[in-house]
Amino acid sequence: MIAMSKTPDFSTRTSWDFAETDLVRAVRQRRAAGLPLYDLTASNPTRCGFQYDDDAILAALAQPQALTYDPDPHGMLAARQAVCRYYADHGAKLDPAHVFLTPSTSEAYSYLFRVLCDPGDEVLIAQPSYPLFDFLAQIDNVRLIPYPLFYDHGWRLDAAALRQKITPRTRAIAVVHPNNPTGHFTKSDERKELESICEAHGLALIVDEVFLDYPLGDNSASPSFACGEHPVLTFVLSGLSKIAALPQMKAAWIAAFGPAAILEPALQRIEVVADTFLSMNAPVQCALPVWLECRGGIQRQIIDRVRHNLALLDKTLSGTQASRFEVEGGWYAVLRIPAIEPDEAVAVRLVSKFGVELHPGHFFGFPASGWLVLSLLPKESEKADAYRSIALCFK
Repeated sequence: MIAMSKTPDFSTRTSWDFAETDLVRAVRQRRAAGLPLYDLTASNPTRCGFQYDDDAILAALAQPQALTYDPDPHGMLAARQAVCRYYADHGAKLDPAHVFLTPSTSEAYSYLFRVLCDPGDEVLIAQPSYPLFDFLAQIDNVRLIPYPLFYDHGWRLDAAALRQKITPRTRAIAVVHPNNPTGHFTKSDERKELESICEAHGLALIVDEVFLDYPLGDNSASPSFACGEHPVLTFVLSGLSKIAALPQMKAAWIAAFGPAAILEPALQRIEVVADTFLSMNAPVQCALPVWLECRGGIQRQIIDRVRHNLALLDKTLSGTQASRFEVEGGWYAVLRIPAIEPDEAVAVRLVSKFGVELHPGHFFGFPASGWLVLSLLPKESEKADAYRSIALCFK
């Protein structure tokens, strides 16, 4: 008798839909046809024509200390001290013992989900938000529960709606400050509200500040959550991907705050998780202080580019059926368009007919119709024609 072969089963955590979307197909077909395509989804700063200090960046990787393996679950002390100096520039005082280095904020989230949540537990996160969080939570068997931001002459946190989302399985509230893609900075009264909710329900607060250094208005900047008092367990995440526009160098961190009675056991648990992986490599840790010190030049270029693009976008869209929502920080703009068809269909038409690629709003959790999201990083040579094409589409 011939035994029947059996193939392995995959985890339900990875039961994703791998089918090609209409938008991905339209982009692929246009490129295959050799037709021009203006990519207004581009958010990789290393591909957007900025001028880096190549010599300083590469020289920082050639330090002799990198040849010695000296593992520390927190990361090298000199690198953590550099992170503390960064926050000192923001008016915050950090203890290096409360900092953990990770290769990315994605891994930082994963550490925290594992420390705070059992399988099936919940983390509340603002919507709209970046879709990567859905994958991170699913991989770690955590449920993401959206709470709304609303727009009224600027984006605001809906605290009442947030409270209604809390269940016995809620373990943390996640905040992106400023939010991606809305650019909403969490205001001081909203921070107090969040801390009050966390204190009342025994929740941790996770704050992603990767875009903190990119305020776009004269008065739009808001303090880091590393500043001030911390009545609840608070984790602030950031990294070089945005701060120094070096996503390829894979350097990020968790900075932990809170009352000692809960902070100390949290640090112990994160240390075990970090020690299990020891993900950070020595050359990047040795270089991190240099790269943080050099961040000012690239940040000024990006802020100038984003502000210029916003002004040009507003001018080009004037008199059309598309309008831009207020943005306080970050690299993205949200467009409101007539909600007469799914935004995916609009995005496909923009690619096929006008050669412009944007994100459909539902990609970030907006309703299915009436929203588009675009990056503000594209090169000078690309954006003007792309904006004119958008205006023509909504004339």
